[in-house]
Amino acid sequence: MPKPASTPPQLGAAVEPMPIKPIISSRTSHDSVGTFWDMLAVRFIFTLVCTVAGFHFRPFSITKEAGAAAGFLFAVGVILFEVRLRKASLRRLIGAACGSILGILGAYLTSLIFTHTTMPEATRSFFSLSIFLVMTYIGLVLGANKGDMLNLQALGGLFGSERSMKHSFKVLDTSVIIDGRVADIAEALFIDGTVIIPQFVLRELQLVADSADPLKRQRGRRGLEVLQRIQKMPHLDVQIADDDFPQIADVDMKLIEMAKRYDAKVVTNDFNLNKVATLQGIEIMNVNLLANALKPVVLPGEAMRVFILREGKEYNQGVAYLDDGTMVVVDGARKMINKTIDINVTSVHQTTAGKMIFGRYDERGEQSARNSVPAAAAEPPTPISGAERPPRPLYPEAGRS
Repeated sequence: MPKPASTPPQLGAAVEPMPIKPIISSRTSHDSVGTFWDMLAVRFIFTLVCTVAGFHFRPFSITKEAGAAAGFLFAVGVILFEVRLRKASLRRLIGAACGSILGILGAYLTSLIFTHTTMPEATRSFFSLSIFLVMTYIGLVLGANKGDMLNLQALGGLFGSERSMKHSFKVLDTSVIIDGRVADIAEALFIDGTVIIPQFVLRELQLVADSADPLKRQRGRRGLEVLQRIQKMPHLDVQIADDDFPQIADVDMKLIEMAKRYDAKVVTNDFNLNKVATLQGIEIMNVNLLANALKPVVLPGEAMRVFILREGKEYNQGVAYLDDGTMVVVDGARKMINKTIDINVTSVHQTTAGKMIFGRYDERGEQSARNSVPAAAAEPPTPISGAERPPRPLYPEAGRS
């Protein structure tokens, strides 16, 4: 008995989770427990050393008990800072270190200027310390935020053990933001990493939202709402890029240059931008391609029931549309407009713009199927009993008087 063809799972249907192999899970749990106890022992020793040091040295001439408490609080603060740093990537750590070093260097050069002034020593020390703290803090924060833009791949195998962050950036196009489906895709965790929104895209959205045309104004406001929705997703790092290319007037070309600068993918549903970016070696995440991939699969030879909406471009063709918007071109269905008919699929063409289904309508086959009535469905003849006589004709037969 032939097996039924497997159909792809539909959206929203419950999918049975894959079973986890017990060997892998037990090994992973064993490793994590060992790492946990090792880190706990190191942190306990560090806390003990800091507490004993505070008890022995008594900083600020305080009592030994207060010194031990200060050492314990210092160790707890350092451990909390270490736990937070463990979640940061190597790029952010390198950026934070470089930014803080540049801030300290700038503060030192600024303090050299204060030494040649006539201000009092206490005031000069206050300004030097304030500038040192401010510039170090600003350099640390800005360096950590811009650290993801570093290209560690240029250093060869020096950072080979670090997980590759290539293609972790996604640049959003104006059309895909207005479309709105990118928010649903991101919410379903099909988009992760860092999402870059250029300033020129925001300006274009603002111009559309402030348009005098009510339709354009509605589309622009919907795009801004989609950006706010994406910005609230915890698994995405949304960044507004100030990079601009004044020598380039076209927004699509600016997006391509932005993708080249950050080695990012472009998320769009624009057919022309897809073609131009692909020719220049930019990877594209086309929302329309994802939507076409989720459409039901139709194979040549299958039967379909469609509603012919209008006539096609070629002779004796009819055009129908499926529920998901797929166009169906039917040969021999020009006379069946505004009717629901059964067709046979002849071919399916998949393009970047969408999917097209070609079919054929066999009018003779349908008429023959309609005329052939089963014997069981035919009405049986009325039996004539002996008590009943057939009705007499209304008019006498010819030749009889």
